[in-house]
Amino acid sequence: MSEAGLSYRDAGVDLDAAERAKGGLEALLASTRDENTLSGLGAFGGLYRLPGDVTSPVLVSSADGVGTKLKVAFMAGRHDTVGQCLVNHCVNDILVQGARPLFFLDYLATGTLDERVVSDVVSGVAAACRENRCALLGGETAQMADFYAAGEYDLAGFIVGVVERDRVLDGSEIRSGDVLVGLESSGLHTNGYTLARRIVFDVLDLSVDDELPGTGRSVADELLTVHRSYRATLLPLLERDLIRGLAHNTGGGIPGNLPRVLPGGLGARIDRRAWEPPAVFRALQTAGNVDRGEMDRVFNMGIGMIAAVRPEDAAEVVAAVVASGLNAWRIGSVEAGQGVRYEG
Repeated sequence: MSEAGLSYRDAGVDLDAAERAKGGLEALLASTRDENTLSGLGAFGGLYRLPGDVTSPVLVSSADGVGTKLKVAFMAGRHDTVGQCLVNHCVNDILVQGARPLFFLDYLATGTLDERVVSDVVSGVAAACRENRCALLGGETAQMADFYAAGEYDLAGFIVGVVERDRVLDGSEIRSGDVLVGLESSGLHTNGYTLARRIVFDVLDLSVDDELPGTGRSVADELLTVHRSYRATLLPLLERDLIRGLAHNTGGGIPGNLPRVLPGGLGARIDRRAWEPPAVFRALQTAGNVDRGEMDRVFNMGIGMIAAVRPEDAAEVVAAVVASGLNAWRIGSVEAGQGVRYEG
């Protein structure tokens, strides 16, 4: 008796599920299209026309992932926020060079494809693309059954934006004495989750449904809070030439990110007393007995973006940020030297 031959599905890849999932994504991609989007779902490459309002365009690109924040999404069974985090993180990364986003591509790799999970993840990506006025031009969903554990996936994103050549923000205009304005984060954003998970799930022995002490929120609600986008708040200030430099405060915290935009020979003074870190950071520091210097290096500590501005513009910038709905503080200044020096 002959045995039936093996199929791709027997090996762990369900092509029918992939086709169904792809069909369900068509409307999501279409919802992000703009007048410059020239291709649709199914094309081998995404086509996008450069906007006509840019006379000397410089394309700015970036790629990133969500890191081990995904582990919390797996545990909680919530998959609609990580896609938003991914897009917003990438938007912020090109924003620091003065660019507005044009289009986005995502890459979702999983073991066994779960159509609902794929839909939830890409729904989050599309929602953030619409919010950031960015076309979701395409992407890739890969099934690798013998590579990823059951119920797990990885997520990465790729963004392209544009800025006028003479308006590229590279930090070269920053001067000693400039004021550093800190814009509030929405929480951990997408960094420090390996340490945060160790404290929450091992030291505190909490589940995703338990309250994270001192926050008044569940672990899942707090740790899956969406990484904030600063596009809508900062683009108008960039257009008015009120900002000399920007630092997206991601992995490495303020000490690891702020020096990246400072010219040679300049460092920064940060006054810890200028703002109160949100409860989630205090909870993690206390429960993990984490040194404050280590907290500063791992987490954003409540400051998601830092703007370097002329002293005479600081009050106007703070007021504009607050008017947009975010908290902002004068958290320090640029000074001669190198690195970041903390006070308080």
